[in-house]
Amino acid sequence: MKRKYLAVLCAAVLSACMFTGCGNKDTDNKETAKTASEEQQGTEKDAEEAGISDGSDTEGVQEGSQEKGQSGQPVEDAEDTAEETTQEPEKEADAASADTGSSEDAVTLDVSKSLTGTHDVEIKVKDYGTIDVQLDADTAPITVTNFIKLVQENFYDGLTFHRIMDGFMIQGGDPLGNGTGGSDQTIKGEFKNNKVENNISHKRGVISMARSSDPDSASSQFFIVQTDSTFLDGDYAAFGEVTSGMDVVDAICKDAKPTDDNGTIPADQQPVIEYIKVLD
Repeated sequence: MKRKYLAVLCAAVLSACMFTGCGNKDTDNKETAKTASEEQQGTEKDAEEAGISDGSDTEGVQEGSQEKGQSGQPVEDAEDTAEETTQEPEKEADAASADTGSSEDAVTLDVSKSLTGTHDVEIKVKDYGTIDVQLDADTAPITVTNFIKLVQENFYDGLTFHRIMDGFMIQGGDPLGNGTGGSDQTIKGEFKNNKVENNISHKRGVISMARSSDPDSASSQFFIVQTDSTFLDGDYAAFGEVTSGMDVVDAICKDAKPTDDNGTIPADQQPVIEYIKVLD
């Protein structure tokens, strides 16, 4: 009887222990699952707050790829650039074919700062020939630099001598062809009465700048003196002299038929400057 009682008691204790163990395991599993779920939710929340996507937001990337080329430039801009690149050589080729001898033997000087020394230029006048001029940048650096800048921009090509007075001078370099035009920049007048030392006298063959009553109004118009005109000294910026080609100047003066005492030449009779180029 006693043995039977002990057997029943042992069976009851063993069953209780088994239920207790299963209950603890289920609880641990539930807590583990809960913790994993909370951690995942927390990670997703942190990613959202940080602006990090989960990789499903690819639409924006595709739109960006369509709008941008590989170079980082918009595709349309890249196409425009390519078109401009292909057109540019055509423009240069046209300019080269239109230009005759202006680029031959020509040199390019740095006009970003005032020039010094002497520099030779060649003026080609249609149907007459060439006039070689030596410019003196040591005496008139502002004037020479401005003149050569315009020459290198081909500013004078195709302009004319609009004012010619036989026994005095020939004047040209006006894009309007009537004495009222000029480039888009005026310069300081480099002559004595404008507080600038200039010892170049207006003798035969000297080149000088034309201007209005304003001493600092010189721009692009210049004149070449045919006969000594020293009365101009101190009031006009002489900046060089003809070294060859005064026979061309004489011929131009001889052929001129001005319409008034001021040397005005009709537009269809104005000698044409084919080009001016810098030689050195």
